[in-house]
Amino acid sequence: MSTNARETILAAARKTAQAHGYGGLSYRDLAADVGIKAASIYHHFASKADLGAAVARRYWEDIAVELDAMLEKTGDPLECLRLYPGTFRRSLEDGNRLCLCSFMSAEYANLPEAMQRETQGFADVNIAWLAKVLVMAGAVKPKESEARARAIFAAVSGAQLYARSRSDVSQFDALIESYRTSGLLPA
Repeated sequence: MSTNARETILAAARKTAQAHGYGGLSYRDLAADVGIKAASIYHHFASKADLGAAVARRYWEDIAVELDAMLEKTGDPLECLRLYPGTFRRSLEDGNRLCLCSFMSAEYANLPEAMQRETQGFADVNIAWLAKVLVMAGAVKPKESEARARAIFAAVSGAQLYARSRSDVSQFDALIESYRTSGLLPA
């Protein structure tokens, strides 16, 4: 199986997990989506846990690159803080999906240990980036940055969860605006 097939499996598994969680991942369904035999998936992922961990790792790695690229492109930490909620909004716009690691966090107790670590990695990457950008923007002192970053991360992911439960992205937008009005997110 080629590297391209591996990437196609990871992409299909990501979409499935964003819509149905780890419990919704099925080798048979993924194989049908990708157009291969289920047994072929085992060539790259010996178990569902291996596949789930690979998907979660790729997800947080991609987000880390995206966040750093946003900062590099804009050069403006305040603008990055304004744009940050959009990284969560996109999932809602794509079939009312959740951020992959938000979904997996909800399933945390039932995840294999490797997936639990990768799910935590997503939160860690977001919080570290937010803390750095908050300090760069002069929004908080370095001692306060991690606590504020955790609050922003939890609030934005919570807004996504709430909007998904209503199948209404405008609910996400309204919550993000309320975070800006209240001062949690810089306006």
